Order: sequence, then structure tokens, then C-alpha cells
Amino acid sequence: MKIKEYRTQFIQTLAPIYDGVEAESFFYLILEEKQQLKRIDLALKPDLELSEEELAVWDSILEQLKLEVPVQYLLGKTSFYGLDFEVNSAVLIPRPETEELVDWILKRQKAKGKGQKVKILDIGTGSGCIAVSLAKNLPNAKVFAIDVSEKALATAQKNAELNSVEVTFIEKNILETMDLGQEFDIIVSNPPYVRNLEKEEIKKNVLDNEPHLALFVEDDDALLFYRKIAELAQKNLSNSGQLYFEINQYLGQEMIDLLEKMNFENIELRKDIYGNDRMTLAHR
Repeated sequence: MKIKEYRTQFIQTLAPIYDGVEAESFFYLILEEKQQLKRIDLALKPDLELSEEELAVWDSILEQLKLEVPVQYLLGKTSFYGLDFEVNSAVLIPRPETEELVDWILKRQKAKGKGQKVKILDIGTGSGCIAVSLAKNLPNAKVFAIDVSEKALATAQKNAELNSVEVTFIEKNILETMDLGQEFDIIVSNPPYVRNLEKEEIKKNVLDNEPHLALFVEDDDALLFYRKIAELAQKNLSNSGQLYFEINQYLGQEMIDLLEKMNFENIELRKDIYGNDRMTLAHR
């Protein structure tokens, strides 16, 4: 079958589940990963054929997409802040909102001067997207990252190696940690923050495939991780150090209240590109 013909069939098959633009984007992601071809190649060579073996691979991926398995998991990779990352079912797929958090940190640090050394801790690192991106873009940074999941840390370590950066990874349950034994200039975290009552807002492909450990918190203690990390920051953040969080869009004011009660200063609440309260910055 010609690839061009398969493209039409592929998009039509997924039309009841995804919109046309999304289905088409899946097609070209797979085309580049599995065939090493870009959109322009298909335009220039419309008669390119899929072999039986190649067709079987495409059909297998298509069946998984019909079950709403994320295309990033099927390809085993994604892009984040201009870098390539391996992803699997042990880690969340990095989101654009988290890229905004990384960008906020980088712009503030670069404004302080290129040569400044900085010690950074990423709590709940998952795929390592925050830690690795910061290490890649801040050559003078010493970056540490914590996660409770051994499998997540293995993935994060691969991503550090893939992007040629050095990050110190630590397996630790942050909820059971009283003191980290060292000080950091920046502590950043994108912890679990989706309440069970918000599950109905979560897309099926996320709910059925991404790790719930990294997503959900109990309704009656939605700020559990933030409170615990802020307590650690009181002990392990240097004077005038910065504490960054990605937050639940519905709990912006609650986050400000929490940080104020814990005596943090110069608290900022920032919206994401979709206009939702998504990030906070506080100073010790």
C-alpha cells in the first residue's frame, strides 16, 4: 500500500476518537520515527510504498491509538523544551505547562548573570524533564532530583545521559523525609495535584495509561505535597532561595495562603498559556 493512501485510512480510522488535526499529527510523528520520513518527503514522493512488515507495525500502533494509548508511550519518546526524552508508563508525559515553569526559572536565572553558580533540587522528577532541561540550559548549575519510584528514576537517568547532562538522582519518599541535609538555591516541584473529584475532567488516554501515583491526591488534603515540600524548603532552601511549584489551577489562592502562613515572601502566582493559575514562586 502507498503511504499516502495509508495516511487517509489512518486519519479516517481515528476520526471518531480524535479530531483530524490531532490524528494527522500522530501520523507524521510515526512517519518520522518509524520510516525516517518527514511530511515533505511524502509530498515529493507520493508513490512511496509500505512493505508488509512496515504495514504490520503501523497497524499495531493504530490499534493501540484506537484504545487511546498515548502516542508518546507507543513511540517511547517525546519532546520537551527542545530536548528529546524517553517516556514509558512509569512516568508522566511532560506537558507544555511544565515547559513554561522551566522557562520561568531559566529566564530569572539568566537575568542574574551567565557565570553564577546555582544548586537546584527537583522533587518528584518523573521523566527528569525539569531537572535535565535546567541542567542543559544552566551549565554552572549543580542539579539534584528526587523521586519515590525506582522505575521513574531509571528513566530519568537515561534521559540525563541522552541529553549529555549530569544530574544526581535520589530515590526518596518526600512525605517521609524530615531534612535533606544540604541547602539549595532553587527547589522546584510538579507534585501530584489532581483531586479525585476532578477525575471526570481527565481525558481517558491519561486516566487509563499514565501513573496515578504522579497524578492524584485525596480530596480532603489536596495540598499535602506542597505543604511537605514547603516544610523541607524552610530547612533546606538557602537564604533568599526560590521555591517554584506547578499547581492545581483551582487552588491558586489556597497555595498563596499556604506559603504566606509558612512565612515565605515575595509570592508570585502565574497563569499558563491557557489562562489558568498554574505556577507559584516564593522566596525564603
